[in-house]
Amino acid sequence: MAFRVNHHNKKTGVTYVYEAVSVWDKTLKQARNKQICVGKIDPVTGEFVPSKRLDPKQAAVRDPAVTASVQVIGPAFVLEPIAERIGLRSILKSAFPESHEQLFAMASYLATEGGALSLCASWAKGHLPDLSGSLSSQHISELLAAISVDRMQTFFTKWLKKRMADDYLCYDITSISSYSELNEFVKYDYNRDAEQLPRINLAMLFGQKSGLPVYYHRTPGNINDVSTLYNLVETFRALEVGRMHYVMDKGFCSRQNVDDLVAHHDHFTLSVPLNNRWVQQAIDEIHDMIHGPEGYRKLDDEILYVNSRLYPWGANKRRCYLHLYYNAANHTRAIDSFNESLLEYREELESGHLLAAHQKAYDEFFFVKTTPKQGTKISCNTEAINRHISRYAGFQALLSSDIKDPVEALRVYRNKDSVE
Repeated sequence: MAFRVNHHNKKTGVTYVYEAVSVWDKTLKQARNKQICVGKIDPVTGEFVPSKRLDPKQAAVRDPAVTASVQVIGPAFVLEPIAERIGLRSILKSAFPESHEQLFAMASYLATEGGALSLCASWAKGHLPDLSGSLSSQHISELLAAISVDRMQTFFTKWLKKRMADDYLCYDITSISSYSELNEFVKYDYNRDAEQLPRINLAMLFGQKSGLPVYYHRTPGNINDVSTLYNLVETFRALEVGRMHYVMDKGFCSRQNVDDLVAHHDHFTLSVPLNNRWVQQAIDEIHDMIHGPEGYRKLDDEILYVNSRLYPWGANKRRCYLHLYYNAANHTRAIDSFNESLLEYREELESGHLLAAHQKAYDEFFFVKTTPKQGTKISCNTEAINRHISRYAGFQALLSSDIKDPVEALRVYRNKDSVE
């Protein structure tokens, strides 16, 4: 890259301006500067005077008074129409009237570059619209600090009402390890690898059809997944966002959660763990007849055997549908997965690191015997294990308050994974 160097001639008193270019000298094996005189400095005005041997075009290019700038329009050209089409721009402006332009520029930077926000100003300077003057590191800190809980809730309320129409909302949680001492949500708990680490839980709600994030909230790292849904439902009740349709995996299934969803008149499609006794009873009733032609279905070339029934829920007999599925191709995988889970449960019993969510499995599939001499001995309840495998391996259960067709319910549930 060329740079300029000034050389003052002591004899003549003239300051000459040279353009220098760094080149590699193969003989000396080192970098050398190649300099060309392009003009001088006027001793009176201090302005650059191009050399007479330069033609007018070359002189104009080298004149510091003549500047050229390039700004990239690509991100704005793509992201602006999308934001307008999905309604994000208008909602952002109504929730943050003083800073919506800066917030959108920061979001555009994160979407295209994914770097630290401290570098956002230099990025914005080269992109349209140029908001670099209001996106310094200090100004960004002030903007973020000014986002109050009330303003966040205002934004989420309007965004939810805009995006939830005619869509299924997929709810899930992920854990992020953190050693921050300033974040009140960071708590120690066991992760999915049975390691006790400080972490924070991030709960996210996505629109299944749109693929857009709808809502998020943080929860302490020591709160299990099943306990988070109540706070979410209560938040939406306070925001008065109307009826929603949740799609959730079995990690969120509990009688209390279903009761809360029913009480709030929300719709849901929920995977139900097979260790629930009421589900096992339903499977036992149809176990020997589900394989007939009446239960035969195909979903994307996958053969399933299904059974659906009306399942009134709770004291008010809220209409729900219990969909049972048997997949012969998944039978072997289900056995392997079940045995892997049993090995994990046994390790937890032997180490003493028990999880409340696994207590039912401890009681049903293991014998725990403790003596003063031999200590604690763990053995498998082979009869219960074999019965579970023979009766329930290959089965899946969904509970839906809205979707009557079992194939459609399974399709909606599986589409949740594509959003993840």
